[in-house]
Amino acid sequence: MERLRALLLAAQTSVEVRDAVWRELVIRARRDGPAWVVAAVGVALPGLRHIAGLLAAGWRGDTRDLDAELLVGFVERLKSIDLEPPRVVGRLIDAGVRAARKARDADSDAQLVHTGAAGPIAPIQPWDHPDLVLARAVAAGVIDADEANLIAATRLENATLAQAGARIGITASLASSWRLKAERRLLEAIRGGDLAFVPLRPRRRGGGATQQRVAATQQHVAAIEVRKAAAQQPVAAAGVTQQRRAVGSLLGRGVAADVVLAAQQRAFVGKTSDRAAAGVGAPGIGAAPA
Repeated sequence: MERLRALLLAAQTSVEVRDAVWRELVIRARRDGPAWVVAAVGVALPGLRHIAGLLAAGWRGDTRDLDAELLVGFVERLKSIDLEPPRVVGRLIDAGVRAARKARDADSDAQLVHTGAAGPIAPIQPWDHPDLVLARAVAAGVIDADEANLIAATRLENATLAQAGARIGITASLASSWRLKAERRLLEAIRGGDLAFVPLRPRRRGGGATQQRVAATQQHVAAIEVRKAAAQQPVAAAGVTQQRRAVGSLLGRGVAADVVLAAQQRAFVGKTSDRAAAGVGAPGIGAAPA
């Protein structure tokens, strides 16, 4: 097994040979018992050790817990992994990484208090869910939606690069190149703090569906007001006509069309000369509009 591991790690060994060997290892681990499970873990140990070091960065707890979860995820994936797609060992290690990250995220809210040293305690990484980090990166323009989907499908899910690339119409090699460049930009943005305060909820702008609904509601209310005003006009006209007839009849004559109020415009008090000048006793004094 040590010689086999050295052969698989050699630079001249092709990807096809590595996948063929790992297919045989997975079949034997499923068929021939725990000894071959241990053998598969031993052959994959260099990759598992490298990933374990990356997972332990910034972790304040016991790294042995992360190592255990990494191995559990790897071994569990041995039972169900599809052997047809390429990158067999890579997908096995990815399963272990997801299990370790899940355990780390579950404990990330707990802060360990160190009594031997005074000072502020840094937050435990990661500070946010990976999906939200990718969403912030897209919102900030660090990566685009296709690159975020590639990273999510291949790093956080069980999809291969070929499967993820086929969804957006590119080859596996091109998908690998896209993902590598996108992850480098994402790493620089996280280290630089560019994703710390990126809002995920877009601001409302003109022409949206909400403003269209508001405009439709306002038009509906305006139409109701117009109908109310139109319904009140005949009532108001009838009241004015009735009022004109009632006032004019008090003075003993009809009211002309241009008469506003058929009544005296000055007080019925004062001297006799004032009453005469005011026309008291003269029926049907009509006051035309000013």
